[in-house]
Amino acid sequence: MKKRAGLFAAIVGAICLTGAAAQSVRSDLAPTAKVETKTIATPPVTAATPGTPTLTDTDLNAWLDGFMPIAIARGDIPGAVVVVVKDGQVLSERGYGYSNLDKKTKVDPKSTLFRPGSISKLFTWTALMQQVEQGKVDLNADVNKYIDFKIPPYEGKPITVLNLMTHTPGFEEQVKDLITLGEKTQVPYDTLLKRWTPNRIYAPGTTPAYSNYGASLAGYIVQRTSGEPFDAYLENHIFGPLGMAHSTFRQPLPANLKPMMSEGYVSGKDKPYGYEFVNAGPAGALAATGDDMAKFMIAHLQNGQGILQPQTAQLMHSRANSPFAAGQGMAHGFYETNINGLHVIAHGGDTVAFHSDLHLFLDKNVGIFVSFNSAGKEGAAGPLRDALFNDFADRYFPENAVVKVDPANAKADAEKLAGVYSTTRGSRSNFLAIADLIGQTKVAVDKDGNPVIGGVNGLGGQPRKWVHIGPMQWRDADGHDILAANVADGKATRFSFGELAPIIDFDRTPGYRSSAWILPLLYFSLAVLLLTGLLWPTRALVRRRYKTTLPLEGRPLLAYRSSRIAAWAILAVLLGWLLAIQALFGDLGNEASFNSILLLLEVLSIVVFIGGLAVMLWYAWNVWQRSGGWKATWKARTWSVLLVIAAATIVYVGLVFKLIGLTTNY
Repeated sequence: MKKRAGLFAAIVGAICLTGAAAQSVRSDLAPTAKVETKTIATPPVTAATPGTPTLTDTDLNAWLDGFMPIAIARGDIPGAVVVVVKDGQVLSERGYGYSNLDKKTKVDPKSTLFRPGSISKLFTWTALMQQVEQGKVDLNADVNKYIDFKIPPYEGKPITVLNLMTHTPGFEEQVKDLITLGEKTQVPYDTLLKRWTPNRIYAPGTTPAYSNYGASLAGYIVQRTSGEPFDAYLENHIFGPLGMAHSTFRQPLPANLKPMMSEGYVSGKDKPYGYEFVNAGPAGALAATGDDMAKFMIAHLQNGQGILQPQTAQLMHSRANSPFAAGQGMAHGFYETNINGLHVIAHGGDTVAFHSDLHLFLDKNVGIFVSFNSAGKEGAAGPLRDALFNDFADRYFPENAVVKVDPANAKADAEKLAGVYSTTRGSRSNFLAIADLIGQTKVAVDKDGNPVIGGVNGLGGQPRKWVHIGPMQWRDADGHDILAANVADGKATRFSFGELAPIIDFDRTPGYRSSAWILPLLYFSLAVLLLTGLLWPTRALVRRRYKTTLPLEGRPLLAYRSSRIAAWAILAVLLGWLLAIQALFGDLGNEASFNSILLLLEVLSIVVFIGGLAVMLWYAWNVWQRSGGWKATWKARTWSVLLVIAAATIVYVGLVFKLIGLTTNY
């Protein structure tokens, strides 16, 4: 699905302020249930394997200096920062490569600012927990209690504050003005919140669907209940107490921090991307040095020292819900990345240019933060940060237990899982719904009876191999990720894996939206329309060459020509959509001028797609009324039916995936 995934990757990459490089579900196999708010026991801690390297600054620095320079060079990433803390102290702070390629400015972990993207949410959640601690916010209260605009209930259920923290409010994706370039295009986050509330596509507390809007709403609650502007609140109650003098959510950057900001690059070979204004500020606007991120990690590892009471920090770190019977769960703002029997909580973050991860090994009092200032070649930053975390854990805290493969019912479980799935994070009410058609995930069964997930590959680019370890549970044969699924009526209804599971799941795609039949029919329809358009002038040239005429006149001739014009018009509008979406998500800074283009395309889609179908039906009616030789009539009639099918397919896709509509909200 490499080529087909290109557009989908552009869309998803642009909207992902999340490190899961895309849930109120209880721990049994039921598809929906209430959130469990009780504390879940952490996995047992494994003893160190004999010969395991000791986590010291000397060993760690040598290991990082062997890993990182080669990794960023091969990945075409200009620069990176890595910080490791242990037992309340900074164990290692390392800068690699350049913060500015043109000036050859080296990354300095103490003075170079990076943009950690959605790791910003941890500061928002921490601020929210401070309000809970002070009795100003109730995690189980309706969010409408704390805001000055109304979010209507869905299926009679309100959104709770805890729903926001666990990414289960049920919102569809919101992309418009999420990230822009330049101060002129900046939109205040509270204006963005009130301008358009994303549609609700899930009942609150039922489905993990990562939401930047929800995190921004949490920041607004902090602002309202504290009486302080959000940016100032963080400075007064988190940055100040922790001594994070080189951190801010303010946009543009304060004058004293501007010279310290690393450039961001889409690719190491590109010019700097420019400073990204994350308009959903509480969801991803942080700029900070690696040294400051160390102070934040230490505070959480020390049970909230300086910013939270111990019991509040422990609640924040505890599991809030379990989307599946096995695998990672969701804490209160953090999500789990448990590994090698250790309890690990984490968050990742992506802007267009910066890509980061933060993991806290609670059992070991160790934290690690990494940030890259470019996605690198073919998105290398994603696999690299995963490899850094896994290799770090395997080096210093290896797993003693041998993974037990359970062959019982392995093939039967894989067959239950097989099918077509859609991510729970997405849009349903606007043109971005087309991403679902293009990006649906297909699960097949290999010759050994193991599931194969389309587009989910390992570092080498090959499909990841999943081995059966229990009922509807698999483990990555070459890694640590657990794949789990929920089942109803003998079929998997939802699955996810690794650190995606707490925040983004995959639901079986309803038949009417399934790419399994829609995409082949769509490709066939496009081929019919293209052949029709190309053969029209070609046949005209052939007739001119042999001095013959088209045996049509009057209304049949008009219908014939209209059908050919309609074919080209449909193709032209589809091409317009493709170019517009690629331009939008290739450079989020041009969103301001996109409204007029979007409205034009939507109007054209209504006129051309629906009008085109009417023209094809009229043409087919004329053809079927026409008399003539059996062979000629059969060919014309067959092709006229194919044109009706092709045009009807385009209308169907346009209606279901919202290319036909009139909205500038997305």
